[in-house]
Amino acid sequence: MKKLDKYIIKTFFGPFLFIFSVLFFIFIVNIIWTQMSQLTGKGLTYWEISKFLFYLGINVVSMVLPLTILLSSIMTFGDFGERYELAAMKAAGISLVRVMLPLFVTVSFLAGILFLFSNNVIPDFQRKAKNMMFNIISSKPAINFTPGVFIDQISGYSVKFDKISGENGEKLEGVFLHKNASPYDDQQTIIATTGKFAPAIDKNYLKLILYKGYVFTDNITNKPYEERKKQPNQSIKFDSLVNHFDISELINNAIEKEKITDDYRFQTYTEVNETLEKNRKGNIATINSIASPIISQTNNYVEYIDKTKTKDKIKEPYKIDTLKKDKKLEVLWNAYNKIDALKASVESSENAINDTVKLHNKIVLYQQRIVSYSFTCIIFFLIGASLGSIIRKGGMGLPVVISIIIFIIFYVLNLTVENLSWKGAMDPYLAAWLPNMVLLPFSLWLTYKALTDSQIFDIEKYKALFKPIIDKFAKPKEHERYQ
Repeated sequence: MKKLDKYIIKTFFGPFLFIFSVLFFIFIVNIIWTQMSQLTGKGLTYWEISKFLFYLGINVVSMVLPLTILLSSIMTFGDFGERYELAAMKAAGISLVRVMLPLFVTVSFLAGILFLFSNNVIPDFQRKAKNMMFNIISSKPAINFTPGVFIDQISGYSVKFDKISGENGEKLEGVFLHKNASPYDDQQTIIATTGKFAPAIDKNYLKLILYKGYVFTDNITNKPYEERKKQPNQSIKFDSLVNHFDISELINNAIEKEKITDDYRFQTYTEVNETLEKNRKGNIATINSIASPIISQTNNYVEYIDKTKTKDKIKEPYKIDTLKKDKKLEVLWNAYNKIDALKASVESSENAINDTVKLHNKIVLYQQRIVSYSFTCIIFFLIGASLGSIIRKGGMGLPVVISIIIFIIFYVLNLTVENLSWKGAMDPYLAAWLPNMVLLPFSLWLTYKALTDSQIFDIEKYKALFKPIIDKFAKPKEHERYQ
């Protein structure tokens, strides 16, 4: 490797390491801002919170690295231009392509590392984060409870605890539990002075031991209304009471209703291929099961109308409300009711199909972005190196503004095509690669402009271009001596 190549790479990695650290910290702070309120004060140690947030934060590397490459490239080549080093290299017969070559190889190497990182490391850390959350919810159920606030996370109950203490948040004071029952079911409210959480044999259940309290019950099931009015409320005093609550739904929500080992986000590129193949077979079976009843109902309605059609001529128009009043039009009224029921069935089936399409497209997007974000690094390098050599301005001023604008365009485009794909309005493979397809021609055009020393940011050039138009509409100015 020549000294010039070493110098270029060394100059690049100076701002690269600094910018990567800053951006990674900013993204991590964003995660902390959204998650910390759910974790602090719930019996977790700072080490457990830090480890959990780190597991979640590793996922941001796939976004941080392309942005870092973009900003570092602009700053590096901007510094070369500002210090006239780029001009000296060209004067020595070294072309811009030759100057960009060592960094292009370096960025390609970083893109390969990002692919391996996204394919192997990020899925593993996401699995650890979800498993850790599962274990936290199972062993420390108080993590979901806030003192003095009514919550309904325990299925079938509204719960409030005045105070939660203890190393794992297992000690309770001022316990209030109300069963969420309909007006026709038995009503029950439990009030206790103290209580505590205890381990249950089945992890899907929460064991709650209450001390010194009352159980208020209103038994109204299977009793006529007049008898229910005379039914007095019952209160039972207890010294200790043990309740088991089903928290399987709570645990499922903690892992986003996905199986911990089978989630597609925990798999490599090749493993996702197998998941997609299974998903396609399952989707075919699901759609067939949805379509068969609808087709059968439709055929039955058509046969019913054919068999019961009247020979009388029908004069239009008829209002829907008048169909059921006229016996001659009873067939039309029945057909209308059945078609209306069919429409409701089709709408519910459409929602099920949309959910199936959304899940499939999510899996495809996840898989393709493992590769597409690596190509984004190369595209961002071409844009950054070209812009830096054109604007010839280093530092943290103009390069940062330009980088943020380009990244926002990329990010908004990414979210837009993602939402379109989830709705089934765009092919997921196209959605995953469309941002790169849009930016690639722009990067090649900028590279061409940089190679030809085009001054695309020269304001005077654009003023001269539009000067004839401006002079045509501008009013002539009088000389100062005549004013």
